[in-house]
Amino acid sequence: MKGRILAVAFIVALVASMGSISSAEETVDQPPFEILSHIETLTYGQPKSGGLMSRLAEIEKVYFGRELPGSLAERQQAFLNFLENGLPEQPSFIFKLGVAEWVVTQQVGEGNLKDRLEALEKLLEGDSKADGPFAMRLERIVGMILPEGISWKEIEVPKQKVFKVALKHTLSLQEVKVGDVVELTMQGDLAVDNSLVAPSGSRVLGHVESIKPPRSFGRPSEIKIAFDHIVPLDVINKIPVILGPEAEKASKSDDSVVAAAGASFFGAILLGPLGFAGGMLVKGDVKDVPAGTPFYLETADVARVRAYPVPEVLQSIIRPSEVPVPQEENGSTETPKDPSEKGTKQ
Repeated sequence: MKGRILAVAFIVALVASMGSISSAEETVDQPPFEILSHIETLTYGQPKSGGLMSRLAEIEKVYFGRELPGSLAERQQAFLNFLENGLPEQPSFIFKLGVAEWVVTQQVGEGNLKDRLEALEKLLEGDSKADGPFAMRLERIVGMILPEGISWKEIEVPKQKVFKVALKHTLSLQEVKVGDVVELTMQGDLAVDNSLVAPSGSRVLGHVESIKPPRSFGRPSEIKIAFDHIVPLDVINKIPVILGPEAEKASKSDDSVVAAAGASFFGAILLGPLGFAGGMLVKGDVKDVPAGTPFYLETADVARVRAYPVPEVLQSIIRPSEVPVPQEENGSTETPKDPSEKGTKQ
């Protein structure tokens, strides 16, 4: 009972501090219904129906066991701070949940926050503790697996950091449209100096940039896919990515990538012609790109994000992507066309 009271006191103090900061320093520039729909979609996978105030009160009780104080704008901003933005000294709910999942399963979970929380409870305790507020339930999990708690710190992710991904869903080239989202998952942890940025299983997003229909003289259609960003533990600060020269070298040097993609498709996923660097060019003679197809991407530029400083006792479970080192000397990769490109290996 004492632990429950302390947990409630902690949550109330946390929410109150977030609300006071949001009202002083931040403004809500989205319509209230859009903000609430976003919160509900994160939580349940889709928005609820009904009046704004009743829905807001309901989801506040789901997370905190009580309604938050303040105006509508202050309550919604406090909720967003708790859920996504966090505070300098207090990571967000989503960040903490991702770290907890990684510690237990070595990857980040899939789906909405409700399902992820319940899945973690079942793994640890055999059933879901569905009788308490989400915030308290997550704090209980953290207390079990990480008694020292979860912190975060701002770090710099370098440019051209290579990592492995796989297509999450089959890409049916006969059905795609310009603007369609292309989702990938990370095959390994992205970490910098033992600070966890994005666990294995984290989402990497791209989109269909353009489609060329079949042309004269039997030339096939072409589909260009641009890669956008990694969704890290710090979901607010995305990390831009491309299929750049270092990722190209890694893909060419990884037999599993060549075998999975096939010879005809492999040539199409690398840097495309006419300066189309950074994306994927798929020609119309490839009908589908199956789910699970692996290849490599790289960070497009230096990015500053908040990461989990992994304690020394847990650093052995960090599993980065195994990135092959190109052996240019023995001809296993192409010789650089420009002599200045030599010696640029990571």
